[in-house]
Amino acid sequence: MMQRLIHILWPSFLVAGVADIVFTTLFDPLEIVYHGEAVIEQRLAAYTIGFFVFWLLGIASSAMTCYFQRGADEINRCPLPPRNRPEGCPKRDDGSGCC
Repeated sequence: MMQRLIHILWPSFLVAGVADIVFTTLFDPLEIVYHGEAVIEQRLAAYTIGFFVFWLLGIASSAMTCYFQRGADEINRCPLPPRNRPEGCPKRDDGSGCC
């Protein structure tokens, strides 16, 4: 579990850093206005907020990649042992399930 978490967080951290550098190079955060007023008053706050927004987007992307690369066996695996499965379960060993 920890390795999967590292596979999600580390690449998204690196991409967030690069995205923040590129974004703040192209746009001055103090010039981003909404209804005539600056959205954020300090550059450092804008850089920090931008980094965390980019990091959250990267985390979402990496997490979806990890989720969708799982195989059908891993997704459809029943967590219960065959004898503890409910009556009528098609994966139960005693033959009481439907065909």
